[in-house]
Amino acid sequence: MPIRPSQRWYYPIDWRELSQCIRFERARGHCEQCRRPHGERVMVGDNGSWWDESLGHWRDARGRRLRGMPSPALLIGNQLLLAGFPAPAWRSTFVVLATAHLDQNPGNNHPRNLAALCQRCHLAHDRPAHRRQRWQTLFYRRALGDLFAGRYTPIS
Repeated sequence: MPIRPSQRWYYPIDWRELSQCIRFERARGHCEQCRRPHGERVMVGDNGSWWDESLGHWRDARGRRLRGMPSPALLIGNQLLLAGFPAPAWRSTFVVLATAHLDQNPGNNHPRNLAALCQRCHLAHDRPAHRRQRWQTLFYRRALGDLFAGRYTPIS
């Protein structure tokens, strides 16, 4: 995940090597929450379940094995051939691992504070921080609009 230029000075000089060590040596190229493999395309359901090609079974959003699910060979155009299974929207996604700060502090680079997360888990982990940032940005824009140009109306 790219680092914002304004936040670059929070990270150590060897961040690239530290991130690579966390993602590929400690986590062995898999997300530490859902176990998705880095650099591979996986079939994903809208509920977060995904097909683990290496083991030949489905996993849930936390990486635990799902039993009783049919193999993807039985999937045809978003429909399951077996009766009784819901037909969620299946899609294929490319997995990219990033190193996440668990306490949201980019200055705390202790290995216990770092985790190798796929893009889905990373976004879910950072969701509260993104919500706060969105509120602050909107508040700032409204304040500037009130100060200089009258009432702020968002562009839709």
